[in-house]
Amino acid sequence: MPAGPGPAHRRLFAPGAVAVLTALALAGCSNPSSSSSASSPAVSGVSSVATKQASSAPATQPGGGNQLQDAYQKVIADVLPSVVQIVTGEGLGSGIVYDDKGDIVTNAHVVGSASTFTVTLASSTKALDATLVASYPDSDLAVIKLNSPPSGLKPATFGDSSKVELGQITLAMGSPLGLASSVTQGIVSATGRTVTEPQGGGSPGATIGNMVQTSAAINPGNSGGALVNLDSQVIGINTLAAAEPQAGGAAAPGIGFAIPASTITSITDQLIKQGKVTNSGRAALGITARTNFNQQYQPTGAVIVAVSPGGAAAAAGLRPGDVITKIDDTPVDSLNALTTALASLTPGSKVTVTYTRDGNGQTADVTLGTLPTSS
Repeated sequence: MPAGPGPAHRRLFAPGAVAVLTALALAGCSNPSSSSSASSPAVSGVSSVATKQASSAPATQPGGGNQLQDAYQKVIADVLPSVVQIVTGEGLGSGIVYDDKGDIVTNAHVVGSASTFTVTLASSTKALDATLVASYPDSDLAVIKLNSPPSGLKPATFGDSSKVELGQITLAMGSPLGLASSVTQGIVSATGRTVTEPQGGGSPGATIGNMVQTSAAINPGNSGGALVNLDSQVIGINTLAAAEPQAGGAAAPGIGFAIPASTITSITDQLIKQGKVTNSGRAALGITARTNFNQQYQPTGAVIVAVSPGGAAAAAGLRPGDVITKIDDTPVDSLNALTTALASLTPGSKVTVTYTRDGNGQTADVTLGTLPTSS
């Protein structure tokens, strides 16, 4: 199980010393000099997950032709027409054309509480009206739809998240600081990151597992944009970027995070077809809990307040009043730590839950269920 704190973010992230995460919607952006405030989320984990690029970095051709440059330009020509700029009454972000019917996927924190939007395609300067289809803040994803989709919409192609590998070249596309159709390049720096977004400023504060970490520069306004491999496949949605808390929240270059393609397609398909999410794909114990504190007001675990009948915890004999202190080898000293540990797991996983009951330490083997969704 992945463990350990990661960097920080500007609606990027980092709990303590190295970095800080920040959701990349640009609040109130009207010009490239605008910026958003930084917050402190939490990150953990590194396990191999994400989409493989069949193309490796090509070498320079004899005679001066640069194959890598040609590859970049081909990817940009293939994918950039699928990346849009989204403007709400409170801010600006990016989105990805999902189908030829006008559905566009973006971050939930980009849409916020808005229900109507102005969308600009990469291939046009004409503003198009769009309305909200549905939003799922638990995975920080939302779908909006163009009211009058133009002909020639180009849906993006999404890659296989199980094939993303460290070192793959990536291009980040979106509207950083309001600069529409911008492209930056980097590599996949890590996979399997579990990140807790900071709350506020439009961010739902979701805990998201299996995120792709990239060195491609992403900034406020990039949220909802595409992270792309050299096969012209979207492997993630740009969502968070890191900041350095000790430098007053200044951007920490080269640390960004994207929601993986598998999560995007699963949630987006449900939002489009059903208007809601019925299968979150997220692991759950089937409990309601809160942070437990000792007499010195120090957090000591997650105390169970209620157990869902027929849920994973109930089947394993856990009950209200039990204080969870560990999931497998991952310490749990708070409700947030429990949420983060579960976010890195999948429904059906078998884990050992360490807990205290009436002051006595105990363990239970639990087969995780699925996080319920709102109706």
